[in-house]
Amino acid sequence: MSPGDFVPISRVFASEAPGTTVRIRGWVLRTRSSGGILFFLLRDRSGVVQVTGRRDALGDAAFDAAEHVQIEGSVAVEGVVAEDRRALDGREVRASRIDVIDAGEPFPIFTDQTEEFLLDQRHLAIRSQESVAIFRVKAELLRAFREFFDREEVVEMTPPILTGNAAEGGAEAFQFDYFGRPGYLSQTAQLYLEALLFPHERVYALTPSFRAEKSRTPRHLTEFLNLEVELAWCDFADLLIFIERMMVDVLHAVAERRPKELTSLGRPPEELLAIRAPFERIRYSEAIDRLTKLGFPVHFGSDLGTAEERALTLESKNPLFVTHYPRELKAFYMLQSRDDPRAVEAADLLGPEGYGEIIGASCRETDIARIKERITQIGAKVDEYEWYLDLRRHGNIPHAGFGLGVERVVRWVLRREHIRDTTPFPRTPSRHTP
Repeated sequence: MSPGDFVPISRVFASEAPGTTVRIRGWVLRTRSSGGILFFLLRDRSGVVQVTGRRDALGDAAFDAAEHVQIEGSVAVEGVVAEDRRALDGREVRASRIDVIDAGEPFPIFTDQTEEFLLDQRHLAIRSQESVAIFRVKAELLRAFREFFDREEVVEMTPPILTGNAAEGGAEAFQFDYFGRPGYLSQTAQLYLEALLFPHERVYALTPSFRAEKSRTPRHLTEFLNLEVELAWCDFADLLIFIERMMVDVLHAVAERRPKELTSLGRPPEELLAIRAPFERIRYSEAIDRLTKLGFPVHFGSDLGTAEERALTLESKNPLFVTHYPRELKAFYMLQSRDDPRAVEAADLLGPEGYGEIIGASCRETDIARIKERITQIGAKVDEYEWYLDLRRHGNIPHAGFGLGVERVVRWVLRREHIRDTTPFPRTPSRHTP
């Protein structure tokens, strides 16, 4: 068959397709034979279709070759599209020709295997239809974010991944030898985005971020995709409104474009379309009061972990902002609150249904003395941040920004139990292969 003659499997389901002859190709998802008839499901990038082949139509040699194709073997098919209510989505291709591209070896992935085995075989396990749906939704989410930023005139930037200082403190940074000097894998692009903000005013970056946390929870990865934004002339109220507008816009776009995948993964698209701004806002002190009433042993200054954030949002359908965290809990670059010097102008956006933090946001501190004080408090060296302090010496302005964990958003949107399901090759404290 000529390569140019093939069509995507999705064409089989077009209204005008029944009765026409098509040529399709892909990988075998499932196969069985009964007497002189062969049945298999064939997948490509666009969909899945049932193919039937009769021995008397294909010939003995071709039928026998097709019958021995393993799961994930590859074939090319020519046949007539037919209506059949018993087939997947009511259509099948009745083959007049099947060419075996590669029969393959027995596929090692099947049902009832352990999670560890599937992680060891991740390079093959990601072929599952569930994984395909997850990563199509994730791709749609990223596309929707970029479209939103384009409309908002926020410019995409490409900050470095290798850095000379640990932006948020050395304890959680991966350190390595950089030609005889300390180097770090980036924890955040924020400091570089702040530098890029001055010539561009509104910037964002989508980069890998690395955290050397030994956290073994369903929402932590050591490498994740970080979407970060910096906005000039932005105060705290405007920042939260921007985040609300972004989340509603993006979630609605995904719901409208990927309803089939969302439904198959357990998230009715109507639930995302029902999310509206404004989101509820509570101060950190109020969150502590709520948690105390629920029996949590917390006080002002306690960090909010997985259990606490889950308790705050378990019954919610909309995301929740928790604002004005204690200064010592947050990074050195966050603006000290004017109405409470113990707190910073910062907010975490918690995903509903108990999924916890998905965005961390704040106004940025503009006072050099306060920044130096906080750098010293976290145990870092002020002179390593002189270039960052230069941003406050030349054209200092009020500004704000946020970081969004892409995999955490995907986990919430798709109701995944563990965040490792949301990235093709998850990196955790116990795993960095394959």
